[in-house]
Amino acid sequence: MAIVGFGSLGTVFAHAARQVGIDPVVCARSPLPGLALRMDGRRHPVPVRVLTDPDAATPADWVLLTTKAHDCASTAPWMRRLLHSGSTLVVLQNGVEHADHARDLIGPAAFLPGLVYIAAERLTGGEVRHRRGQDVVVAAGPAGAAFATLFADSGLTVHQVPDFTTAAWRKLLGNAAANPITALTLRRMEVMDTSDVRDLADQVLHEAAAVGRAAGADLTPADIEATLAFYQGFDATDGTSMLYDRLAGRPLETDPITGVIVRLGRTLGVPTPVNDILRVLTEAAAPA
Repeated sequence: MAIVGFGSLGTVFAHAARQVGIDPVVCARSPLPGLALRMDGRRHPVPVRVLTDPDAATPADWVLLTTKAHDCASTAPWMRRLLHSGSTLVVLQNGVEHADHARDLIGPAAFLPGLVYIAAERLTGGEVRHRRGQDVVVAAGPAGAAFATLFADSGLTVHQVPDFTTAAWRKLLGNAAANPITALTLRRMEVMDTSDVRDLADQVLHEAAAVGRAAGADLTPADIEATLAFYQGFDATDGTSMLYDRLAGRPLETDPITGVIVRLGRTLGVPTPVNDILRVLTEAAAPA
């Protein structure tokens, strides 16, 4: 197994893989000393072999892509070395364009799209705090079944769904309001408790759901209600991946979360004025 993109999510998957006897190779831009996962009040070291040169990589049966979507193109040198006809590329990213992100990378390998319901925050010194969540959703089929078996008893729970399009749009609803709002306000999930912000989130989600339905997702008003309730279940100190990226001065995942709603809305004739405002603001807030 190779994990490409070793941020907070890659650390969680590396730890889970080691729980079931898999020794993953980590493909990163720079050396990563002292890796550890803070979870359940304990510090769990994550000893892994780290590669920083794509030419040093060898083919892997499983390749987990855990970069942010905007970093996909930069992983091409790794993919050329890692993927072969017996490989499965598992794209574990936000958004609804998993297949588009994999199209120029996959080569002869099989493709499995995945969604991750895990909140993890990168700390200093190579440590990651696993705040909550253990669920992973993948498309049903032989590859999905094999992936679920691979991570059985790892601490993660892999769910297979026959309608991945709807599942991806439901996950996007979970990100659509909270991510840009926390990133723009530089506040954690407590910001979602205020009435005006809840009203704003409701507008964001109604627009996103309308685009999702036009794109073929089976979304209903119950999905919006469930997403708003999901927000209320977070601890006030929890954040979002976009907030963590802004605090760290990293590029923001605006296009896969907000931009895709606006782009597809224009293509499908669905108005998205509130999401378009969030898109403009988050793009302006991103580091130069």
